[in-house]
Amino acid sequence: MTGGASRRDLSDVTAWVFDMDDTLYPREQGVMGLVQARINAFIVDAVGLPAAEAKMLQNQFLTEYGTSLAGLMANYAVDPAQFLHDVHDVPLDGLEPNPRLADVLAGLPGRKYVLTNGARYHATRVLTRIGIADHFDGVHAIEDMDLVPKPAPATYRRFLAQHDIDPRRAVFFEDTPRNLEPAKALGMRTVLIGDGHGHEIGPWVDHVSPELLDFLTPFSLKDAA
Repeated sequence: MTGGASRRDLSDVTAWVFDMDDTLYPREQGVMGLVQARINAFIVDAVGLPAAEAKMLQNQFLTEYGTSLAGLMANYAVDPAQFLHDVHDVPLDGLEPNPRLADVLAGLPGRKYVLTNGARYHATRVLTRIGIADHFDGVHAIEDMDLVPKPAPATYRRFLAQHDIDPRRAVFFEDTPRNLEPAKALGMRTVLIGDGHGHEIGPWVDHVSPELLDFLTPFSLKDAA
């Protein structure tokens, strides 16, 4: 694993694939904290647990199922459409527009995609707020996964097939280490953004970078002149 990369490493990449939350913007901007609080409130209402126990159940579902919604659907009668709207309907005041990232994305040679366990409604709001929505060729949200989230291997295969992506010429950026493992198994290059939230960073991670923009900048044609 490396903290950076040379042009030679990714010179053949034709598809740049990005997780969204805590990857395309810094975790410190707090959006996922707001979403997690909404999820906790939803579980309290749906299951009838105190907030502390609901938080434990939320973490259990994330570990076992990949998302809280998947765990709720497997164990309780919930309306997934209501869940997705309620938990993602958070203020985005703390999310900062990033014109520099927009410029770098525009200069990447090849197609760009978002692969997120979040709702399409949430992805549209977040990408628009950052100012990068127009720089992606597609957004593959939880609805496009039939609500089967990363890291389910079938979700990655479906994404690659739907967008006609050769995994051997693709690179995937994520802040959650385990979500990179299926991508690597399919032949994609993998880049972990951030510290991995304390989780294992295994051999399926090719590169680690504290900041997405720092990693991407050398590959942008806008910076090649």
